[in-house]
Amino acid sequence: MIFKVNEIKISYREHTRISQTPQLSSSRDVAALLHQNWDADTLALKESFKILLLNNSNRVKGTYQVSDGGITGTVVDLRILFAVVLKTLSVGIILAHNHPSGNLKPSQPDKQLTQKIKRAAALFDIKVLDHLIIVPNGDYFSFADNGLL
Repeated sequence: MIFKVNEIKISYREHTRISQTPQLSSSRDVAALLHQNWDADTLALKESFKILLLNNSNRVKGTYQVSDGGITGTVVDLRILFAVVLKTLSVGIILAHNHPSGNLKPSQPDKQLTQKIKRAAALFDIKVLDHLIIVPNGDYFSFADNGLL
């Protein structure tokens, strides 16, 4: 008896040379990049969770929106997050989400999720460099800058 199964193909295509992408050196750089690339129409409307994918020189390989939620929260599936990280062969990531309310204070679930992702990333030797909360007025909160990473 012959069994047929699906063939799995994984691919990643760079449209911009990595040497031409931003090299991040501070949370201010990250916040500026996020604000420039976040959909301004939804920043004050609903929560979203994104990751910045980085190479070993902290150059941005790309961004990926992991989840799109509601007014007060969003659900992050770690399997999807790490599928993207591994597929792109990224060695570092920066987590980011927005607070439509404008409140910069991280919630307890925000802190727990950050630690959960950090523990999982360590299994793959992937560095979680920061987690930023951005708000509509252009301000941000950095977990790394505030000793929460």
